Amino acid sequence: MKIVVTGATSFIGTASVRRFLLDGQDVFAVIRPGSKNLPALLQVEREVSERMSKTDVVPGRLQIVECDLSRIEKISERVPHADVWVHLGWDGAGSENRTRRDVQQNNVVLSLASVRAAVSIGCGRFLFSGSQAEYGVWHQTIDEETPCHPVSEYGKAKVDFYNQAKSLCKILKMEYIHTRIFSVYGPGDHPWSLVNSCLDTWTRAETMKLGPCTQNWNFLYIEDMVEALSHLLSEGSEGTYNIASMDTRPLRSYVEEMYEICGSQGSFLYGERPQNAEGPADLMPDIQKICRETSWRPKTLFAEGIYETLHRLRTSSAGERII
Repeated sequence: MKIVVTGATSFIGTASVRRFLLDGQDVFAVIRPGSKNLPALLQVEREVSERMSKTDVVPGRLQIVECDLSRIEKISERVPHADVWVHLGWDGAGSENRTRRDVQQNNVVLSLASVRAAVSIGCGRFLFSGSQAEYGVWHQTIDEETPCHPVSEYGKAKVDFYNQAKSLCKILKMEYIHTRIFSVYGPGDHPWSLVNSCLDTWTRAETMKLGPCTQNWNFLYIEDMVEALSHLLSEGSEGTYNIASMDTRPLRSYVEEMYEICGSQGSFLYGERPQNAEGPADLMPDIQKICRETSWRPKTLFAEGIYETLHRLRTSSAGERII
């Protein structure tokens, strides 16, 4: 299978490229011209080659395609044909930009252009990385039929794209898979994420200031998340899928587990920060659909994922601290 991946140097992007290569798929990784994150992709290629050389399995091939999403209609000049388009390219995922309508609506325009570009190179399937933010504030279990009432401009834009892309893909006769991904963590995540902020603060024995943290939450380890994408491409049908772990509990429970894993160094204070852009949402995802339609199951315990993330945060390959 030939897979186009946009946003290939992002946290989820690099992990997805790694997974698809290990699956033996050929990957066209679309990146901004001159991207400073190119070394991360090249490192992924080396890791995959080294890992697969020890087995009888042949890894997929990686091709780097420098093409800004604002010119994505030109991709046929570099990629003559592909089977699947995995769209992970979306600017402004950080808390500040989630409230900016101009930034988020521009993503909708660029993503719809990507749908048309996918058809132009023969893709039969388009998979999009949506978000838990599409649902808005709920205090009940959320399945794929739960109505979307997004609060942030980020969530609203993801829903806008879903509505337009679903119709456009039908007209263009291309299957559309829309994933709603819940909170992903792991090595390579943004340093400002809750998990990485907590781990960095406590390994320095400092004080972490938090919001109330009284809502229910769900964390999913990055490797489990990209495994879900892989299973959807090979086993799933078109439609919407929640992607989350089976571990939903109060956010404070996660916070205090991380604190203990860090050796209970430093301290933390609840109620010292305002709510994020999505407001006081209770995240209680139902993942029965993806488990019913594919063989994917989340398998990494939160503690296991945190230990691995800590290890990667503390040391680089040269043994230097990288936070």
